[in-house]
Amino acid sequence: MNMSTPDLIATIGVSILLAAFAAMSAGWLDANSRLYHAANIIGAGMSCWASWQIDFIPFVVLEATWASVAAYHLARSLTARDSGATPE
Repeated sequence: MNMSTPDLIATIGVSILLAAFAAMSAGWLDANSRLYHAANIIGAGMSCWASWQIDFIPFVVLEATWASVAAYHLARSLTARDSGATPE
């Protein structure tokens, strides 16, 4: 099988998202951890880019939203750590 670059990037991105979800579901990774949020940003970002490359706008919106929400929560956790507070 000959994969295009967007296919390869999307496959890696979705694999990262699924691995993070599986690890969180199994209790190996906390849903509020920075690693979980970072994996979501990276995986969704890669999937968003790949969807943009193939002009599949519904998934661009989905993955951009997913990455944005994860980035928001990662930023909150970093800000809370710097201020000494705990994020909600």
